[in-house]
Amino acid sequence: MNDMLDEINQMFNNSIQVIQQSSSLSSEILDAVLLIVQSIKKGNKLLVFGNGGSAADAQHISAELIGRFKLERKSFPAIALTTDSSILTSLANDYSFDLVFSRQCESLVNDGDVVIGISTSGNSKNVKLGMESAQKKGAKTIGLLGSNGGSIKSSSNIAIIVNSDDTANIQESHRVIYHIICNLVEKNLSENR
Repeated sequence: MNDMLDEINQMFNNSIQVIQQSSSLSSEILDAVLLIVQSIKKGNKLLVFGNGGSAADAQHISAELIGRFKLERKSFPAIALTTDSSILTSLANDYSFDLVFSRQCESLVNDGDVVIGISTSGNSKNVKLGMESAQKKGAKTIGLLGSNGGSIKSSSNIAIIVNSDDTANIQESHRVIYHIICNLVEKNLSENR
């Protein structure tokens, strides 16, 4: 029983440590906020995608911006490319799972949009290809990544890299980071409307 209590405490401590270390990413987070705010002010939108838990995070980010994070305000345009099971399964079946995001970006991204690709490993091939497709269409890309940023780092105009190899701790830090982003985007756009 004490071993499990010690393990619980250690898990809390590990999570707290990774989140605290992520405060060193403040400059990259601010750059991401400013990029998103500028894009939305110009009438563009945010598109977000990732796999597994990161897919859920993409939906969470979009929901916070379309609905509200903390303030009652006008809706902001955000799309999670992880929500339409018919599109995802048909693209994976007809082309390849590697192309589920790039094909969507090819049709939905406009010049001036912002795309957030989420990958705890930094190496999700479909996220990388989606980011590359978005850049070809004139979008700016933000990588919300883990480990050392992996291959997706090079496809990111802004790379926000949580320095950990523990997927759960990376996801926890990602949630703190995107809540900060949603909060600051909402405050800035609400003050300027």
